[in-house]
Amino acid sequence: MIAVLVVRHGVLPAGALEATSEAQGNVLVIGSNCSAALPELSPYATRITICEWGNFAPSAWANALTAHIGLEQRIVLPASPDGRDFAAHLAQSLQRPLYAGALRIGAITIELVRWSGQAVETLVAAQEFVATLQVGVRSIEEAPGEVVVTSLQVPESFTGNDAEVVDVLPPDAASIDLSEAPRIICGGAGIQTSSTFHALFDIAEELSASVGATRVITDRSWVEHQRQIGTTGVVVNPQLYIALGVSGAVQHTSGLGQPEHIVSINTDPHCPMMQLADLGIVSDANEVLPALLHALEQRKSNA
Repeated sequence: MIAVLVVRHGVLPAGALEATSEAQGNVLVIGSNCSAALPELSPYATRITICEWGNFAPSAWANALTAHIGLEQRIVLPASPDGRDFAAHLAQSLQRPLYAGALRIGAITIELVRWSGQAVETLVAAQEFVATLQVGVRSIEEAPGEVVVTSLQVPESFTGNDAEVVDVLPPDAASIDLSEAPRIICGGAGIQTSSTFHALFDIAEELSASVGATRVITDRSWVEHQRQIGTTGVVVNPQLYIALGVSGAVQHTSGLGQPEHIVSINTDPHCPMMQLADLGIVSDANEVLPALLHALEQRKSNA
């Protein structure tokens, strides 16, 4: 098995270390400034192949890599945006089935997330396949011994059907994939009205954060399912997580990963989310939201 990681400007994708551990440290790193990612990756790898091949070109890369990784029966990529894109091209180039959204890969079977996270399907896996791994659902283990690093030279010419990149815009916190968002502000069952919940988007804009929700909120149809965090939603791992009116049921907290900082605002000082928080504020989130938005707008006007 080999893990394939797409690197942009030296930055590993979300789920890179999990995919590396799944492949027992055998990893191929491809993209731009790959060497800058080695210090973070090396403790978990046993063998690293570096492909310093420049800007993202999934079709051309897949065609060029066929001969190099074709002997690997199992190829895994993290289910990051680039990983999902590249996996489809690799599967087509190698003429293999693609198992998208894998939770667990066994010796014979593979478990896949289906119906927007509402179901898990278990299949007997083909002998050779390409799979994307759900981000944040697997532990990572450091690899013993020294890592062997080799390089694969850039092919003289690429052949593919890739789109021409006109410009690369900075990430927009409002639309960024929640699994990669560094800051998230999340509303839960304690939020009483749709208009109050949607004030989160104004606060998120001021904080350069993304908006998340618990299942109660998505069941109320206040926001699309793609913003639901938890076992039946998106698994996240932000640097800052602000929870408003979120009690912290296990179905939600199991999708949180390991945020560096958690702020919880809740009327119940003993709820699970308050116990996880670095900063807990005992208050009604419905009253805190407008006050917080006003404070942020004041700060902006005074800047």
